[in-house]
Amino acid sequence: MELLISMARILAFDYGTKRIGIAVTDPLQIIATGLTTVHPKDAIEYITKYLGTEAVEAFVLGDPKQMDGSPSENKQHVKGFSTLLKKAFPTVPQHWVDERFTSKIAQQAIMQSGLKKMDRRDKDRVDTIAATIILQYFMETNRL
Repeated sequence: MELLISMARILAFDYGTKRIGIAVTDPLQIIATGLTTVHPKDAIEYITKYLGTEAVEAFVLGDPKQMDGSPSENKQHVKGFSTLLKKAFPTVPQHWVDERFTSKIAQQAIMQSGLKKMDRRDKDRVDTIAATIILQYFMETNRL
């Protein structure tokens, strides 16, 4: 039996109109780690540079929904970002993950981490952790 091992990373995005949280897997796609946050206008340039140094197999986007499952008002912005990604990186497949609770989970994780109050208010940190949670969920639900 031959074991296939992927050597390409997966990038995940928690899209916001002020910041995009970005998370990434390790090359073996075992661990999800927060990478950074970027301003939406800088996202394609950042991702282009990243893809210049790392192989990326797929993008995962947080799918913003209301509690009843209907699209949230941020959905149009995420769709626009998805379109930009498709134009810039047409060969990289995209996957969508329900992100309804990711920001709340990220804030709870930060609260429990023992960080100082000012560090807990860091929105970049919340967005990066939210992207990590989106990626972790994608990895868990897509295991072979």
